[in-house]
Amino acid sequence: MNARRPLRNVVRTQRANQERRGRLAVFAPSPLLTITIEPGSGQPEVHLHPGGQGFWVARLAVTLGAQVAMCCSLGGEAGTVLKALLESEALGLRVADGQSANGVYIHDRRSGERVEVVNVDGRPLSRHAADELYGIALAAGLEADVTLLTGCQPIGFVEASAYRRLASDLRTNGKLVIADLTGPPLWAALEGGIDLLRLSADELVGDQLAAGFSRGEIVQTALRLREAGAQQVLISRASEPAVLIDGGAEHVYTELAGPAFEAVDHHGTGDSMFAAIGVGLATGKSTIDALRLGMAAGALNATRRGLGTGTREEIERLTSHVLVSRRPVSIGLEMFSRREAATSAFVTGAN
Repeated sequence: MNARRPLRNVVRTQRANQERRGRLAVFAPSPLLTITIEPGSGQPEVHLHPGGQGFWVARLAVTLGAQVAMCCSLGGEAGTVLKALLESEALGLRVADGQSANGVYIHDRRSGERVEVVNVDGRPLSRHAADELYGIALAAGLEADVTLLTGCQPIGFVEASAYRRLASDLRTNGKLVIADLTGPPLWAALEGGIDLLRLSADELVGDQLAAGFSRGEIVQTALRLREAGAQQVLISRASEPAVLIDGGAEHVYTELAGPAFEAVDHHGTGDSMFAAIGVGLATGKSTIDALRLGMAAGALNATRRGLGTGTREEIERLTSHVLVSRRPVSIGLEMFSRREAATSAFVTGAN
C-alpha cells in the first residue's frame, strides 16, 4: 500500500513547480549591433542596442523568467560594443572569439518609418571560431531544459552542418531542441532531427516551400516538414489561426487563434512567439499550453514598438484568450487538392 504524501510536501512541490524558471540555451551565432536614429526634443537621439533573431529571442525569454544561456560569437569593434551591451542584459553570455567584426545596421526612424542607412554583414566564422562556438553551444544545451536554434546573418555565417550536428548531438543525449530557421540551416536541422519547428506562412511562401497562403497549402507544407525531420510543426499565419501538425494524430491538426489586435509593428512577433514556446516547454508546460504562451507573446509584441518585447504579466494574462481547436487534416488537404485540380485544368485548357 502506497503511503500518502504529507500535504506540506505536496504544497512544497507545487510551489517549486510554480517557481521553476526553466533553463534555455539559445544558439545565436551572429548578434548584430543596431544603431537607430529617433526624433528627439531639439536634436535627434541615437540609440545603440544588440540585435538579431537570437538576441531578441533570448531577451523575451528572460522577460518571461527563464534562465538563458545565449551562445554567440563576437569580434571586431562591433563585437566589443556588443559585448558591453549584452553584459548589461539579465542573461548568461557564452561567447566565442569571432575574430572578425559582427554585422551592423543603422536605421533612421525620424520620419516614423524604418529607413535603412547602412547594413554591413559580419564575415563567416573561421573553422577555429566555428569549432569554439559549437563546443560552447553543445555544453550549454546539455545543461539546459530546451535548446532554441535561431538563424544567422548572413546565412553562411556558420556552416549549415553545425545545425545538423547540434540538433542530433543534443537529441541523442535526451535533450529537447526546437528551431525557427529558414534556408540551408533549416534543412540541416531537419536532417539532425528537431522536436518542434516554428515558421511563418510568409517564410514558407517567400522560400517557395508553399505555393500560397491557403489553409490547405499550409497544412500540406507542414506535413512535408514533419516528414523531413520535425516531430511537430507550427506555422503562424499573421492574423489567421496558427496551424500545428504533430505526430500524435495522423488525421487531425490543431489551430490556435490568438486575440486580434491592431498591429503597430509586426516585426519581431515570430521571435516573441518562439521564445515564449521555449520558456513554456522548459518550465514543464504541455505543448498546447506552451503554444498558448507563444501565441499570446506574439500578439502582444505586435501592439508594441520594438522587437522581442512584452511584459510577463500581460503575456500570461493573454493566454486565456487563445482558442484551440482540432480539425481533420482531410479538410485542409481537400481544399489543397481542389486548387491543384483547378490549376491543372486551367493549364490543360491553355495548352
